Amino acid sequence: MPSINERNGTALSGLFAPDPKTRQLDIPTLETWLWDAACAIRGAQDAPKFKDFILPLVFYKRLSDVFDDEFEAKVEEFGDDEFARQIIHDDHENALKEGRAPIVRFYIPEGYAWKAIRNHAADGTLGEFITDAMREVARLNPDLQGVLDVKDYNERQSGQRTLDDDRLGTLVEIVARHRLGLRNAEADILGRAYEYLLRKFAEGQGQSAGEFYTPKEVGDLMAQLLDVAPYSTVYDPTCGSGGLLIKARATFEAAHPEKKSQAPQLYGQELNPVTFAIAKMNMFLHDYTGSRFAIGDTFTKPGFSAEGAGLKSFDYVVANPMWNQDNYTESFYSNDKWGRFERGSASASSADWGWAQHILASLKESGRAAIVLDTGAVSRGSGSKSSNKEKTIRQKFVEEDLIEGVVLLPENLFYNTTAPGIILLLNRHKPEARKNEILLVNASQFFRKEKPKNVLTDDGIASIAEVWRAWETREKLSKVITLEQAREADYNLSPSGFVDVNEKLTHRPIHDILRDLESAQTARENADAKLGDVLAKLHLTSAASEEVAA
Repeated sequence: MPSINERNGTALSGLFAPDPKTRQLDIPTLETWLWDAACAIRGAQDAPKFKDFILPLVFYKRLSDVFDDEFEAKVEEFGDDEFARQIIHDDHENALKEGRAPIVRFYIPEGYAWKAIRNHAADGTLGEFITDAMREVARLNPDLQGVLDVKDYNERQSGQRTLDDDRLGTLVEIVARHRLGLRNAEADILGRAYEYLLRKFAEGQGQSAGEFYTPKEVGDLMAQLLDVAPYSTVYDPTCGSGGLLIKARATFEAAHPEKKSQAPQLYGQELNPVTFAIAKMNMFLHDYTGSRFAIGDTFTKPGFSAEGAGLKSFDYVVANPMWNQDNYTESFYSNDKWGRFERGSASASSADWGWAQHILASLKESGRAAIVLDTGAVSRGSGSKSSNKEKTIRQKFVEEDLIEGVVLLPENLFYNTTAPGIILLLNRHKPEARKNEILLVNASQFFRKEKPKNVLTDDGIASIAEVWRAWETREKLSKVITLEQAREADYNLSPSGFVDVNEKLTHRPIHDILRDLESAQTARENADAKLGDVLAKLHLTSAASEEVAA
């Protein structure tokens, strides 16, 4: 029985051959590669599910290629293939028993290396073999359990394979197109892949597929606004693929390259099992050891608790929870055993201020947070005489001086909505210079039009971060308001109500206008007189000509 490689070899050998070991995989190439992979199984799966088959394979190939790199280094060190392989195997077993780090990051047996998958016989058992390979590698590397072994490539629906071996074989060959070793791809290769595929699916599926995708520029801005400190902890209760957490740490490492050992520890919780696994994969690919993740509904079952009782608290929180969730009842809020919602029950039609309260309860006494929410979260209920749960909670946050700022983002950035969104910034312990003040930033004009969505510009990110650090009012950008001004606005904290970014109309003094009108009238009268003289002369000339002709 021919292998997948042999079966496809004649037609695909040049096109799908792995790149040389030193060739770098750039982003345009990555995106073309991934889209080809998605197209290879198009029709077998709904678009949002493509990533569930593609990304674990990409991750597995990354693990296998990195293992091959480390194995070659050991062969060079020990001088013999078999001896090096035995050393790695024995060291791995001993490391697990002794609770220490092994000499290679992850151990992959020769029988389950990527070349074994690619050369597997095309006999209808490929899906089963890939599933077995991933589960065995996860068993041998406990850190990968619940990460690598979550997808069944042999799954069936109504008795039929979800992804038959023909399409799966083609997918394997496309994934084999590029090498993903230590010298070939950036550490964030899987995060880039996840973002690209999710973005492409969102484009093709309207907006529903963008539920867990936060544009990377928004993540960059949030990371700059928080500017996390050394040895700190960062938490995302709705972490998705972990992008916001990675941005926070990567921004710290870029600003303090000499302090990477002091980089913050990352914590996240995610409801979707596949997305949870991708978040953990993302951390492995960044070498962000020590990161911790929990799976489940953060609202109903928070994944991190302190020793003894209560929620675990963190130095920073970054989050982009689903906007305006409507699946939590009054009784849920009032009966919360964690005591998170003491400032009031969120509206049944929007859990935005429920999330704000969970995040506040998860902050240390000096903690800070950046939360992406629907624009209406900072304005709904203000100006109305009737009671409004969101405004009541927002009022308490303002009066307790917990809100440090609000940034209004440009419209049409997010895939699950065309609404602009805001970043709500919380601070449990404001510095003295910022007490009883709130900085409102109107960044609605800082965008570049692209298809299908707008993009927050680098200049915009820099301007917002700079005015945040300066903490000052600037025309068409920001306004520092006092607690009293927030009260006067009935706790409406929408930056557009305080910062006008439109060109202002200028009006001339009325006496200048009247003087100009009088001059214009005189000029018109003079022109009319001259015109009358011309017409009169023309009339006389015409009459004389008629007499001569007669």
